[in-house]
Amino acid sequence: MNRREALKLGALSVAAAATMATVTGCNEGAKPASASKAGKKVCKHKIVVIGAGFGGLTVAKELKKRDSSFDVLVIEKNETFMSCPFSNTYLGKIAGVNLGTLVHDYAQPVEANGYEMLHAEVTSIDRSAKQIHTTKGIVEYEILVMSPGIGYNYKGQFPNWSDEKIKHIQRIAPGALIPGKEHVILERQLVDMEDGNVVITVPSDVKYRCPPAPFERASMIAAYMKKEGIEGKVIILNATNKVSKGAAFKETWKDLYADIVEHIDFATIQDVDPVSKTVTYHLADEMEDKGYKVKTVKYSVLNLIPNNISSPVVEMSGVETTTDGFKKVVMNGCSFQTKTDKDVYAIGDVVAHGIPPSGQTANWTGKQCADEIAHRLHGKAFELEVKKTPVKAGNVCYSMVSDNPEEAIMVTHDFSWDGSLIKGAGHVPKAPSGIYRSSATAKATRDWYGGIMRDLFA
Repeated sequence: MNRREALKLGALSVAAAATMATVTGCNEGAKPASASKAGKKVCKHKIVVIGAGFGGLTVAKELKKRDSSFDVLVIEKNETFMSCPFSNTYLGKIAGVNLGTLVHDYAQPVEANGYEMLHAEVTSIDRSAKQIHTTKGIVEYEILVMSPGIGYNYKGQFPNWSDEKIKHIQRIAPGALIPGKEHVILERQLVDMEDGNVVITVPSDVKYRCPPAPFERASMIAAYMKKEGIEGKVIILNATNKVSKGAAFKETWKDLYADIVEHIDFATIQDVDPVSKTVTYHLADEMEDKGYKVKTVKYSVLNLIPNNISSPVVEMSGVETTTDGFKKVVMNGCSFQTKTDKDVYAIGDVVAHGIPPSGQTANWTGKQCADEIAHRLHGKAFELEVKKTPVKAGNVCYSMVSDNPEEAIMVTHDFSWDGSLIKGAGHVPKAPSGIYRSSATAKATRDWYGGIMRDLFA
């Protein structure tokens, strides 16, 4: 058995061992339940949360902590939780990280915290009737919290692609910013790969989930290729010249992966040919007399990260959104209540506040939103603390960048209210050595991930 076969066997074994949670909800005897309408089962809950990621699990847990009598239901389409934060270490084959590090069952937090969960897909939202239509029946609510995460805007970015091509690209070149099979597909492709290039594309709209993610991924894949002696490059086709934690990543690439990582600015993707395994693109600063000069790069593995958009759940709700491509939810002042509807709240990636999208930020917004709702239901006045006092390190985002030794970089964001939005001011610190990456930050990365998993699932 060679190293690639061993790695594949290990990943499959872990996947097979992952548990599928059976939890409560509409079709499993939710409380309180009402009679059927038009042949569909209906249940009603005081507070309904859509999405069981970092934000949704946090707000559900925090609401029950504030008042155990609160009737809270979480609607989640996936049977198991999979973490996107820390997932790049899985792609990089960092020691001790496997699929089981990222996958968790939902039964544990349901039992520990006392809320209920329905595994179903949301198909529509009727705010006038305060109903959520799902694949397993209708859920009525008094207060709705949306934490649905993101979707991919392939059609907006590649208007000439057919639906069939989009589905094909999703299968063979997954974006891997949405939890689930995408990370498993990408990992399998890396394990199966012999020599050749890994091409990573960065969205043309700089508003996308976890801006450091593509660059951390490039670093981790470069570390994997270097460790395994795989000949080839990690080529980053960046539609802009923006790199989150840019100085820190570029320092790492120069010091550790100068012959592996190639970062190309202003590279606009034109097309992908899965047969020849090529990506065509043009550079914004290379205008010819009759158009752009088209360039082609061949890949063995392609991680095509398309432009991001708010989950379709947001559009279903009909609340006001921003006019940009992401369509984030417009908030009601210094709040996580939507501007459109006092009974609908939003947290995580989809909020239009000027704070960075990350797992830590979703956790923070979930706690703030739970405070808002709890005070409201208890008939007490409430104002987010950030409106009066800046929140130091409201977001801390770590990125692992090397292996043997493990090293990482980080960014912190202080949150403050500017009169119209909650905004984050970022700072990327250097280590005492005078460079950005350090083993101490790598240890902090592991500690942060372990801590937030305990926060969500304990």
